[in-house]
Amino acid sequence: MTTHLDPDAVAQYLIDAPHFFEEHAELLAKIRLTSPLLERAVSLQERQMEVLREKIKVQDLRLADMVSNAQENEAITHKLYSWTRSLLLARNDADLPHTLVDGLRSIFAVPQATLRIWGVTETYAHTWFAVPTSDDAKAFANGLSIPFCGGNNDFEAASWLEPGIQSIAILPLRNESTTFGLLVLSSTDPQRFSANMATDFLVQIGETASAALVCLLD
Repeated sequence: MTTHLDPDAVAQYLIDAPHFFEEHAELLAKIRLTSPLLERAVSLQERQMEVLREKIKVQDLRLADMVSNAQENEAITHKLYSWTRSLLLARNDADLPHTLVDGLRSIFAVPQATLRIWGVTETYAHTWFAVPTSDDAKAFANGLSIPFCGGNNDFEAASWLEPGIQSIAILPLRNESTTFGLLVLSSTDPQRFSANMATDFLVQIGETASAALVCLLD
């Protein structure tokens, strides 16, 4: 009579008996496994080597991805530093908005950038950045807890830029809990400001811009 062994029971037995193959070393050479890489039967040792190589390959890919992300973050951090420095070097308050958006275009290679501020002092009431903004745009700004990124859904803020926008980032400008403006970035590349992108650096840009521009408020 043939006895049918339960595969799970066999596996558990081998786990519970770690010295089994030391005591029966001759079995290692007899066990043959199918290799998905070589498409033929190989020894247990060869299969173990294949598994180890695959694990190492996966780890190498993960490490390469981590290094790439670290290098990209380092590059962005350096750009953020250069842009912040340019704001500190602005000759006077009136230069700040131009320096700010020009720096975003040149340092971060953003195709288009602009901003609008409301509640400015009388000195800046007739400047390009203080052009009247609708109540709807202000309400939209107040509702932003984080920067908006995605396609252009006929936003009013998009009309402040040249046509051809495929993706847009809209950052609220705030002084503590008060929203006083919007910073707008755009690109003809649909993936430049995609809806699923991380917004950590955009948040930092928005906070830095807000701190720089608060001196223009009434």
